[in-house]
Amino acid sequence: MKIAIVDYGMGNLHSVTKAFELVAEGQAEIILTADPAVVASADKVVFPGQGAMPDCMRELEASGLKQAVLDAAASKPFLGICVGAQLLFEHSEEGNMDCLGVFKGKVIKFKPENMHDEHGQKLKVPHMGWNETFIVQDHPLWAGIADKERFYFVHSYHFAPAEPHDTIIETSYPNRFAVAIAKDNIFAIQCHPEKSHTAGLQLLRNFVHWNGKQ
Repeated sequence: MKIAIVDYGMGNLHSVTKAFELVAEGQAEIILTADPAVVASADKVVFPGQGAMPDCMRELEASGLKQAVLDAAASKPFLGICVGAQLLFEHSEEGNMDCLGVFKGKVIKFKPENMHDEHGQKLKVPHMGWNETFIVQDHPLWAGIADKERFYFVHSYHFAPAEPHDTIIETSYPNRFAVAIAKDNIFAIQCHPEKSHTAGLQLLRNFVHWNGKQ
């Protein structure tokens, strides 16, 4: 089995690759690739991303990988991580740009007027560090991960799915919002599983063994 990690020049690719090599335990070949043909031939695809959304979208198009990513999302087990997950939505407020449109909805900025905790203290943006996650729906990729497990986040924008049934996991900062979404063969997550220790590695391990069905 081959798992392709899409390299379009925007992402913490070393950490993602090493984490997958660790959890695959020789059961899958992990391939970091910028070649659309390799993405097309892989059994599963991982789509990471890090940085500003307009830069990521521009590099995705310039690399020739955009169509390969769309084809993979339509046909095989597919994992979007961080900005890679955000790019799957229809539109982003960051750069006021259209994205890939795999999921209905948009990516929105944390609103400054809402960023206060229950004591009235101002919360910082980006949302950075460890935070609890709450299970909304069961999913094979969350198997073995407890409700309220903590994951690592770094982001200034967040998902606003148009279809409530797409939301699998939420967090709170300070209000609840979606951080993992899924439909059919696709799972996309805002936080960084490759930086989230045991729970994050469990999610990646689950992806290695996932058949793409919910």
